[in-house]
Amino acid sequence: MEKRYGLLMSIALVVGIVIGSGVFFKADDVLSITNGNIVLALLAWIIGALTMIFGSLTFAEFAGRVEKSNGLVDYFEVAYGRFGSFLMGWFQGNLYYSILAAILSYVSALYTLTLIGYSNPGNSLLTWIVSFGYMTLLFLMNYLSPLMAGKFQISTTFIKLIPLVLVAIVGSIYGVQSGVSISNFNFGLSNLKESGNSFSSAVVSTAFAYEGWVIATTLNEEIKDSKKNLPKALIIGSIIIAIVYIGFFLGITGSMDTLTIINEGDNAVNRAITILFNSRFTSILIVFLVISCLGTTNGLVMSCIRVPYSLAVRGQGIKPELMAKVNEKTKMPLYASIQAYIVCTFYLFLWYCSLNNVFGRFIALDEIPIVSMYVAYLFLYLYYMKNFKDLNVFSRFVKPLLATFGAFIILYGGITNPALGQNLLITLFVLMIGVIVYFKPINKREKSN
Repeated sequence: MEKRYGLLMSIALVVGIVIGSGVFFKADDVLSITNGNIVLALLAWIIGALTMIFGSLTFAEFAGRVEKSNGLVDYFEVAYGRFGSFLMGWFQGNLYYSILAAILSYVSALYTLTLIGYSNPGNSLLTWIVSFGYMTLLFLMNYLSPLMAGKFQISTTFIKLIPLVLVAIVGSIYGVQSGVSISNFNFGLSNLKESGNSFSSAVVSTAFAYEGWVIATTLNEEIKDSKKNLPKALIIGSIIIAIVYIGFFLGITGSMDTLTIINEGDNAVNRAITILFNSRFTSILIVFLVISCLGTTNGLVMSCIRVPYSLAVRGQGIKPELMAKVNEKTKMPLYASIQAYIVCTFYLFLWYCSLNNVFGRFIALDEIPIVSMYVAYLFLYLYYMKNFKDLNVFSRFVKPLLATFGAFIILYGGITNPALGQNLLITLFVLMIGVIVYFKPINKREKSN
């Protein structure tokens, strides 16, 4: 595939995928877990950021050494062979990116209808029609004009940062001048012991918010001078995300006391914007939410398309001879795009079924892939420490160990999830289908070479 994306696009992919709509409504969740203790909540945000940064530093080392057609698939092929790389690609394409892309298209539609004043858009037929329309348009744009898709990713990333940065700066200044921030910190320092037991759960909550930075590696074949630009993008993007998240949290908590934020819940952002700016700006916030969600969905669609292609160039997956074909005009794989689109549409339908209790219960599809992905990270961190012997002690051991600590935080969150058994069964079922596909007769000759 064509080398079409530079460093700016790579950074935009890292930042744009991680920062979706969740950050706008996360402050009250973390504060609620810590019983309104801003000190512990802020520390949780910082630890979550550090786990992401050290994870990106570790993967940056992989990115600087390995380049083929899909970062994690490439790294697993080097570390654990062809079967390991196939399982990673199959998991990415059929559980991770596709599920998240489907859900984000729904969230984008939800905020769009809210913006135009549609009443009760949560589960209306129009919401699902708009969701399907968004997904279809993004797939078409990515296949027909990948450069336009790249520009869209860059622009949406910059646009979504505007309200976050404004709230971070204005809210922090307001908090200091009004004394709200000082009052919140004094309250937090005086109640450390009472709130300390909830600290680990708060770290888990923030760590989930930082997830998604590694998705940029799926485009390494198309990034110019990938072995230099991709590591830079992972590191720079992670640092930007950390600064924005922590700054936004300080901005929100500077506008009102922490107990008020908890009581306001998801409305805390609207209340903060009304205090810091004007009530008219709350409607503008929804515009930014729509743009933010569409940017994240676009990044996920970009990744979805690349996964079946990255397996096909290895002679793996479903009909690899078709999936590996790249259109001469668009320089994009047509059949891989179609396969990814079908899988995402299927998960959008499953999300509809889940919200309508077709299965007799709600299934949180978005929780299934993230914990499993961190198990995969652990295997790469172990390989890193064992085999990158040319690095100094800090780079070889300290960075991956800190990244491992972050992975265990996520795993702790997954283990304590009541739906753990259900999520594991779904993951294993999808992986077993992948095993059947891998060992099908069509691939036997290729694997023997």
